[in-house]
Amino acid sequence: MPQLASAAAAVVLSATALVVTAASAANGAEGADGAAGGLTCPTAPQVTVMTPATAVAARTDRRPVAGGVYDRAAHTTFITWGGQREDNYIQSYDHRTGIWSAPVKVGNGEGDSHNYPTIVQARDGHLLVFHSLHNASLVVARSAAPHSIEGAWTEQVIPEGLGATYPMPFVAADGSVFVFIRETVHDFDPSFPTDFRPIKYVRSTDNGLTWRNSEQLTGEKWVIAPNGRADNMNEIYIGQLRYEPASFGRPERVHIVYTLAGGGPEGHLHDRYHHNIYHTYFTPADLHFHAADGRDLGTVIDDPDQEAFLRIVETPLLAAPFSRSPDYIQLVGEVIGLPFVVWMQLDTAGVLHDFVGIWTPSGWRTREVATGVRVRDMEPIHAFTWRVYATREGTTSGIGTYLLHAGSLWQDEMVIETPRAVQRIEVIGGYRDPARILASGASSAREVTVADGDVYVAGSGCRGANSPRP
Repeated sequence: MPQLASAAAAVVLSATALVVTAASAANGAEGADGAAGGLTCPTAPQVTVMTPATAVAARTDRRPVAGGVYDRAAHTTFITWGGQREDNYIQSYDHRTGIWSAPVKVGNGEGDSHNYPTIVQARDGHLLVFHSLHNASLVVARSAAPHSIEGAWTEQVIPEGLGATYPMPFVAADGSVFVFIRETVHDFDPSFPTDFRPIKYVRSTDNGLTWRNSEQLTGEKWVIAPNGRADNMNEIYIGQLRYEPASFGRPERVHIVYTLAGGGPEGHLHDRYHHNIYHTYFTPADLHFHAADGRDLGTVIDDPDQEAFLRIVETPLLAAPFSRSPDYIQLVGEVIGLPFVVWMQLDTAGVLHDFVGIWTPSGWRTREVATGVRVRDMEPIHAFTWRVYATREGTTSGIGTYLLHAGSLWQDEMVIETPRAVQRIEVIGGYRDPARILASGASSAREVTVADGDVYVAGSGCRGANSPRP
């Protein structure tokens, strides 16, 4: 495997110019605005933007994980979003008729922007929508029938998910459903400081009916759990996790990128400062975590492991109001088996900078690639190239797209125009055009009692080089 990694790295690092040429050819000639054809056919851009729901979305803290899913058997796309009071809604898009359903409420958000929905489809076809009750519990809503949102959904609190926030679900190759969550330990055991907020997970092997957590499965109460750091940075903020099927002779794995938070020099305080970027990957088959070089870290990551094997970059602690940097959202992917990450951080003047890092056999290579781009999600479009979706500082609408070649070379692509401002963007799982990305519109107020943002879904209007095949 080291030989494969070395060969892959050599290809990535030596082929950048070739990749750019190939990507431009595949995407079509550049238009008058300098943007490649990108999302669509190899000719002129033909991006379609649909508005399944108007003036209904509240502010959300959703991460770019599991916002929607395409059901191949039903030829239907399902999306989720948070409405007033962050109540959870689901809608379906019938690709045969081109018609959106009305929104269906499947969960109560209890007035907290952390209680947003996420969705996966179980192997038996049932839809599972997860949300947390912030710092308290994990809840799953299960569809009445497979492949459909119709009928009375059942709702279940998952006791094994005590203390949950930020649910991040995925389905493994054997049909096991995992949900990674962060636990607020102090709320249940005051002997722990408020800034100790580690990661654990729950797993179901019966399509979401029953669950066991990581402690029951491995004996480890938490699985990413730095504690007792001298700098009081003991909270974990996972920016994104990404499931990758088995390939290159490797088993399936889940890439995870995260940053730390805590009180820093001020003591044990919640989310006062952010610090550093880390990467690990998880193998569902044995429940082990690994460093980018393949080093097996076992079933739990502690602080010494994290600092010795997982840290990509050390970032400074900044004074308020810029202290929550790096940003909560980070992105992760891989290029021919090599993991790479994208993250945002502020400078002392509050300017937003975008960075990328790619793993090579000689370690992580990082570089700054842009400023003023709020990255939201990304998707692979070629062997060496990913498309990054973002909102742009200083604009009031639209989605910017950028091409990232070989995990290191950044290229402006195009702007997808939207009627109003966008807050969050997620690539729909297993998408089928024209429902490729889900964009939650920005509400006019921070409080989730106000819900007046639109819900957009965008994709290609025809089958081009970068569109999924039937």
